[in-house]
Amino acid sequence: MNFSSAYDQGFARVAACTTPVTMADPAANAAAILQQARTLHDEGVAVAVFPELSLSGYAIDDLFLQDVLLDAVDAAVVELARASAKLRPVIVVGAPLRHGNRLYNCAVVIQGGEVLGVAPKAALPNYREFYEKRWFASGAELQDQHLHVPHWPGADEDGDVMFGTDLVFEAVDLPGLAVHAEVCEDMWVPVPPSSRAALQGATILLNLSASPITVSRAEDRHLLARSASVRCNAAYLYAAASSGESTTDLSWDGMTMVYEMGDLLGETERFPRGPRATVVDVDLDRLRQERIRQGSFDDNRHAATLLGDGNPVRVREFTLNPPRTDIGLRRKVDRFPFVPDDAERLALDCYEAYNIQVSGLEQRLRAMATDTWQPKIVIGVSGGLDSTHALIVAAKAMDRLGRPRTDIVCLTMPGFATSEGTKKNALHLMESLGTTWEELDIRPAATQMLRDLGHPFGRGKEVYDVTFENVQAGLRTDYLFRAANQRGGIVLGTGDLSELALGWCTYGVGDQMSHYGVNSGVPKTLMQHLIRWVVSSGQFEGEVNATLTEILDQEISPELVPTKEGERIQSTEDSVGPYALQDFTLFHVVRRGYRPSKIAFLAWHAWHDAQVGQWPAGYPESRHTAYDLGTIRHWLEVFVARFFANQFKRSALPNGPKVSQGGTMSPRGDWRMPSDARATAWLAEIERHVPKA
Repeated sequence: MNFSSAYDQGFARVAACTTPVTMADPAANAAAILQQARTLHDEGVAVAVFPELSLSGYAIDDLFLQDVLLDAVDAAVVELARASAKLRPVIVVGAPLRHGNRLYNCAVVIQGGEVLGVAPKAALPNYREFYEKRWFASGAELQDQHLHVPHWPGADEDGDVMFGTDLVFEAVDLPGLAVHAEVCEDMWVPVPPSSRAALQGATILLNLSASPITVSRAEDRHLLARSASVRCNAAYLYAAASSGESTTDLSWDGMTMVYEMGDLLGETERFPRGPRATVVDVDLDRLRQERIRQGSFDDNRHAATLLGDGNPVRVREFTLNPPRTDIGLRRKVDRFPFVPDDAERLALDCYEAYNIQVSGLEQRLRAMATDTWQPKIVIGVSGGLDSTHALIVAAKAMDRLGRPRTDIVCLTMPGFATSEGTKKNALHLMESLGTTWEELDIRPAATQMLRDLGHPFGRGKEVYDVTFENVQAGLRTDYLFRAANQRGGIVLGTGDLSELALGWCTYGVGDQMSHYGVNSGVPKTLMQHLIRWVVSSGQFEGEVNATLTEILDQEISPELVPTKEGERIQSTEDSVGPYALQDFTLFHVVRRGYRPSKIAFLAWHAWHDAQVGQWPAGYPESRHTAYDLGTIRHWLEVFVARFFANQFKRSALPNGPKVSQGGTMSPRGDWRMPSDARATAWLAEIERHVPKA
């Protein structure tokens, strides 16, 4: 395995292409397609799809029925196959072909100098501007058939080439690359051929289109292609006819795009001058993983078979010989998979996340209430990100329930390392929100406990070990639970998803436990954006917003270990790693199930250069940083070790709402894992496949 190879990392480079057509001149069109295919070969492309009837032109009307044209198309297929013998890509072109007593609008699949098969168009439009039934027959019922073309490269010993809508073309040397082609209108009908093919294993779905452009039709194409990619857990490539087609009554925009499971990987400008290609890398591992974990996908295949609508496909194998070298990665890799780069999308995500948390807490309080009792909220407020966000969620929940914010009981509990800055922010926030609050100094009780335990700190020694830290964390939680008993409330948990993944919490009588964990579905990298959104969207008055803004600029620290003047305060990220990297890993472990080496490969592409790629809106420029491969590997090993070692904490999680599609750590939700599982195989995979620098 070559760590730097996109193909070795489970990707396949694909291209949706358009090129100016020469009407009724198949030789010229084949030459233009071949020229573009040569360029794509040099770029490492595995699959290239061209528009509908790209060998003949689409808008040629009754010329389709002329033998001169059809003979020229036949010759162009032969020439294109022979001339592409040394090219890697699967080249899929459109052609009118004769079969029996009819003419069919076809996708011709060529690779390695051979015609692998031909897929006829199933759905023929014959409404508004379309008159395809004047020339073509539907291929909807053509399965398990062959074209008799003994002169074509790739024909079998009987002179036949596979023909039908039931064809899937599968690479024997690239697991997961299985291609199906359908033509234009096929994707506009309720049950397209690609859906059946996907259920039978096709992962790369191609659409050869000559859809003429009218106002807003491009939006409809996006809708259909995106929907197909989501429903089929597949990549969907769309290529439309470009200039050169007749404009007697219509116009053409040359639109190309590629979707992968609902994500737009790329598109080209419309109405181009000259050939264009959307060249992107499709994640075959993602498609395979999603189909495995989404059992309803295969259930649907089984149901379709029982209903007689799941006919098995015919598979035509081929050898791709993909490049195993570093060809880069042609797809956007988000630095923050939990945080969209687009400002509008980020604002919408924050709106939804915040309201998921608020409505979840509302329901919990409503469900617990009786005719004589309304549970209060008891929360520990440190002045850090997590407790700050939990508090503003609680305040909004109380507002929506029509209850006073004084029913939120806040305790700020300074310890041996609490800074003046965080304490000040905690006080300002509690006061400005109008909560009931008090300060409870835990140092005397912590000192007594350490003394009773025989800990050196109890005798005046500067020993700051895990016991020293956890005594403070445990006492805070103990006080919160007893205060909840005393004040008639529930303890609101503040710990976030990232801390739960890394085990950065104190188990039991500690910040791992609460009555309701309102932040348990929110990763650390999203938390700061949620608070920014709360400020920018005017959820609270100005004095609250000023304090929230100040809290955003603080170092992330548990503030459990004292520091002397001139020393750097205790940093969480020094211990568990940068949350930017650890949340990146968390997403790809829980949501995607990727191997550690693939996560490292993606992390390097996302993080190796701070000047490349997008950053989320509002993310401070001072925090634009980069990580080399050695750093990525080190913190990946830390993540894996901590993730496995701390499952016992996640197995006993309190309730809390799922917020992100990236998942949760709840044993009742996204993540179930034995507490005594070992990380050996995952760490060994890193050792074998991830370079140290």
